[in-house]
Amino acid sequence: TIKNVEIPASQLDKALDGEMMFDGSSIEGFVRLEESDMYLKPDFNTWVIFPWEHNGRRIARLICDVYDIDGNPFEGDPRSNLKRVVKEMEEMGYEGMNLGAEPEFFLFKLDRHGHPTTEPSDEGGYFDLAAMDDGEECRREISRTLEEMGFEVEMFHHENAPGQQEISFKYADAVTSSDNLQTFKLVAKTVARRYNLHATFMPKPIYGQPGS
Repeated sequence: TIKNVEIPASQLDKALDGEMMFDGSSIEGFVRLEESDMYLKPDFNTWVIFPWEHNGRRIARLICDVYDIDGNPFEGDPRSNLKRVVKEMEEMGYEGMNLGAEPEFFLFKLDRHGHPTTEPSDEGGYFDLAAMDDGEECRREISRTLEEMGFEVEMFHHENAPGQQEISFKYADAVTSSDNLQTFKLVAKTVARRYNLHATFMPKPIYGQPGS
């Protein structure tokens, strides 16, 4: 599950120098209270300005690796662990590892209180067009937003189950592709809200229907 801490622009230099600290004991599965101080080390290659505004202001993001107080990569950080495994693989003689994700997800309607339901956005099926697919414009805007953020979107379409969508983007190295997948999920959820919908990446949210 992606986590987030926000800072004002005045703290950007501190963040870029890897001096931002947080309490790791507050995140389930991280560390004990007496080991709580942890550092966020940003990956400059992940800098992006989101194409949407919040109260008329733009927001940028950096993806960070987690380090412990001694300056070592935190053993519970999945991103650092992926980097470590890729390095071990390269030391064994492999040139690299690419991942090409084809993420599927469901669009569900919200109730009158804005809470997600399990009612699909449409009753469409595989490759159906707009006449059956009420989520089409939402899916299209997710794709447009991804392209604005530098993604090379290859295709997008309705999947087999009611409300089920797929958006495929170009492969990349393992770490970049994993970062892209997390970014994609955030974009999908953000755009879906504009359409009074909820994007979920649960593997099988509807009994008796295909999973993602």
